[in-house]
Amino acid sequence: MTDQRVSDAPGARAWLGLLVVLGPVLLVAMDGSVLFLAMPRITEALSPSADQALWILDVYGFAVGSLLVAFGTIGDRYGRLRLLMTGAAVFGIGSAGAAFASGPEALIAFRALMGVAGATLLPSALAVLSELFTDARTRARAIGIFAATFAAGFAIGPAVGGQLLSGFWWGSVFLINIPVVVLFLALAPLLLREVRKVPGGARTGRVDVLSLVLSAGGILLTVYAVKHTAAEGPTAVVSAAGVAGIAVLTWFVRRQLRLEQPLIDVRLFRDRLFAVAVVTGLLPLAAWSATAYLGGVHLQSVLGLTVMEAAVVALPGAVVLTVTCVVTPVLAARTGTRAALVTCHFLVAAGLLLLLPVGVGGGVGWYVASTVVAGVGYGISFSVVADTAVAAVPAERAGAAAAIAETSNEIGNALGIALLGSLAALVFRVQGPDAAATLDETLQLPGLAPAVAADAKAAFVTGLRAAAVVAAALHVALGVFTAWPRRPARPPAVRPSTPRPAPADAPGPSR
Repeated sequence: MTDQRVSDAPGARAWLGLLVVLGPVLLVAMDGSVLFLAMPRITEALSPSADQALWILDVYGFAVGSLLVAFGTIGDRYGRLRLLMTGAAVFGIGSAGAAFASGPEALIAFRALMGVAGATLLPSALAVLSELFTDARTRARAIGIFAATFAAGFAIGPAVGGQLLSGFWWGSVFLINIPVVVLFLALAPLLLREVRKVPGGARTGRVDVLSLVLSAGGILLTVYAVKHTAAEGPTAVVSAAGVAGIAVLTWFVRRQLRLEQPLIDVRLFRDRLFAVAVVTGLLPLAAWSATAYLGGVHLQSVLGLTVMEAAVVALPGAVVLTVTCVVTPVLAARTGTRAALVTCHFLVAAGLLLLLPVGVGGGVGWYVASTVVAGVGYGISFSVVADTAVAAVPAERAGAAAAIAETSNEIGNALGIALLGSLAALVFRVQGPDAAATLDETLQLPGLAPAVAADAKAAFVTGLRAAAVVAAALHVALGVFTAWPRRPARPPAVRPSTPRPAPADAPGPSR
């Protein structure tokens, strides 16, 4: 027993390997939010349209979310470390291209490339950790550190971007990735080993290319329709794209039900707790990403704060979120998973409603309070969703459940800006002065009258409040649904041992 414990105890190589793996994990998470405070500067430099500005923000999340499960399967077959190294190199190339992009189209393309690379890093990094830490208890601790790092990356992204922009040009938020990537590529071959599924074990299967195309295409078509309608109003082409997107996603779901090895096992959603956990992974990320982006614009473009001041204002919420990620597993073990999920949704809703008093003339204190209260809810979500989803399904489906939980986080991050951001854009278009499609574009117009600028700022604040109210209402609804007690299963009827003979013409029991 003692020898086994000694052999399973991780050495310096394991902990150094964990440290090396956390670098790319932090970058993938941070790049999902690093642009929230940088968008006013990017808008000034590249002059993207309202549609392009939203794509710059969320094409990264869509690429990660759409490909996460597929790259998990590819890594199983061809090697996790190989995929991890390739993904890190491509992530670095995409970061350099984004930093020096000459226009919005190029920036969108390089952000998409970064998202594709990011989708290779998360599942591969987790698999490599399983090789570094063979003891179950120590491995759980390492995965906890992994999850906390991922959550911290999302939380500190806006603050890091703001600090960089206070002294450098907007491309610096991408160039910061390069040193981390180079260090990882140098150290990973020395500290990490290749990981594949053991031959003869569970089948890795093949990647169903059609499912991959259907999922990504359906999401992109649907979101394009929502974005374009909010920014410029409905058209026949846009409406057709929306209908096509819904049809493609329906085809995708039906195909998953027929495949022996689906890209996403949609049957898992029949379990109520699993479905709640996955939606909990999606909805808080959607609310957080949308309000962080809209809040950053409010702080800079409406209230006139510098990017450094806006970054400082965002720090308390980031700290609270990160600390909550660390302490939640201990508290959830005492209170129970359902209580943690319910608390998560009501805290997020309360925090979002604290944005309602913000206005054209102030609201910094309300913004800080909002991020702190909601940050506790976000931290709970980050900590318990994956474990809840995995625990809700049979052991042989744990891998599929974990992949879906991770995907829900990434899709939620992108959908928040796409849908709630589009709602805010729609409100601005309807109530604004009709001088330009976005607040920043309006404020940059030459010879802008003060009254028009004031009207534009007021319309933006109304859009921010509308997005916060809708997100809060969704969280309240999900919190109530989660708290609602399940109806106990009806016990089977006890049949008499000698049933009375039925008439000859009576129907038999249905089968």
